[in-house]
Amino acid sequence: MNDPMGSAISEYFHTGKASKLVVQSSLFDDDVIPVPHLFRTYKQMPPLEKKAMDLAQGKTLDVGAGAGCHSLHLQEKGIDVKAIDISKLSCEVMRERGIKSVERIDFFDVTIKECYDTILMLMNGTGIVGKISNLPHFFQTVKKRLTPNGQLLIDSTDLCYLYEDEEGFIELPEEGYYGEIDFRMKYKNVQGEPFDWLYLDFETLAASAASEGLHCEKVMDGKHYDYLAKITF
Repeated sequence: MNDPMGSAISEYFHTGKASKLVVQSSLFDDDVIPVPHLFRTYKQMPPLEKKAMDLAQGKTLDVGAGAGCHSLHLQEKGIDVKAIDISKLSCEVMRERGIKSVERIDFFDVTIKECYDTILMLMNGTGIVGKISNLPHFFQTVKKRLTPNGQLLIDSTDLCYLYEDEEGFIELPEEGYYGEIDFRMKYKNVQGEPFDWLYLDFETLAASAASEGLHCEKVMDGKHYDYLAKITF
C-alpha cells in the first residue's frame, strides 16, 4: 500500500528534512501538512491537544498516532498508552522513537479485544468516521473499546464557516452533509489512495452519541470553529 504520510514521517525522522506532504481534495485547493508539526512536543501543541493530554488517564489508546507525539508525551508522564496506526512506516518510526506499545491496526478491526480508560482521536479525530452514515457503527465500536468508566477524547472542526458570506450569514448546502470531504495524500512520487474524511459539528456529534446511549460534552472550543469533546457512557 502506498504510504505518503508514513514516507514523510520516516524521511523526516531519519534525515531531519522533508518535502511537502500534500493533501488533495476535489472540493478544495491543494493543502500542505508541515511534516515537522507531526513531531511536535507538548509545548508546541495547540490548546485543544494540551487539554486532551491533561485529561488522558488510565490505560490509553492513541488512534491514528502518526509520528507518536501524543503517545510519547503520555508515556513520559507514566501513562500506559498504546499507539495504533494503519501506516507501516509510521509504526516503525514510533517504535524507533521509544514508544513501548505500537501496533499497525485499524481502529475498527474486530480482532481488537482490549478495553481502554481513554481513547484519543486528535487532529480532527472525527475524520476516521468517513461518512456521517457511519456514525452508528463508529459509536458501537467505541462502546466495545471503552471500559465502563472510560472516555473518548475527540476533536473536530465545524466547516460551516466555508459557507459564511461577508455579512456573517451561513447558508449550508441543501443536499448531503457539508462536512463530508474526500482526500488524497501525496509525498514526492508516493500517491496514496483516496479516502473519505468527516468534519463534524458538535451538535451532530452529540446527537449521534446520544442515539447510541452515550453522553457527549464539549470540553472546550478552539480558535476557529474547532472543539474538543468528551464522550462517556
